[in-house]
Amino acid sequence: MLWGAHNGGLELRREGEATRLRGRFPYGKRAVLSDGGRTGRPRKEVIAPRAFAYRVDRPEEDIHFLVGHSYDRPIASRGAGTLTLTDTNEALLLEILIANEMREVGYVRDFLAGFSAGLILGLSPGFRIPPTRVEPDAEEIEEEPNDGQPDEDGQPQRGALIRTVKSALLYEISAVTRPA
Repeated sequence: MLWGAHNGGLELRREGEATRLRGRFPYGKRAVLSDGGRTGRPRKEVIAPRAFAYRVDRPEEDIHFLVGHSYDRPIASRGAGTLTLTDTNEALLLEILIANEMREVGYVRDFLAGFSAGLILGLSPGFRIPPTRVEPDAEEIEEEPNDGQPDEDGQPQRGALIRTVKSALLYEISAVTRPA
């Protein structure tokens, strides 16, 4: 499973007995997956508009909302009727209903406390790229232009590798402490 991330935004509302969480994962934003360390190349990723459409547009496909990409810490799912996804050209919009029973679960209480404290604000989708035999143009990798300055060893710098995800199979989206 691959993960992308962005600090798109989460908003929590309590409406009587219901707890609703709304989120927005924006498309077209560059996320830094790796700075390249001391000797590697930086890697960045962009999720293209409606890249998750294949599964999002099929309501029978169960997609989960998790804490930290952990399937043993689910908050909501489409199959349970507690996760609604709306895909637009600008963003994937989420509406999560946190059931009253779930608010009593330890990790959900921890998540809500971390969110309220401003520690868990990012969103990160968990997805797979479809096989090339099914979707040959699912991703594109290009080199980011650099400023032409040599590195610290006098060698020509190579730009970061940027992967644009054009089509992916979304399985879950997670609330995370620090998105890429």
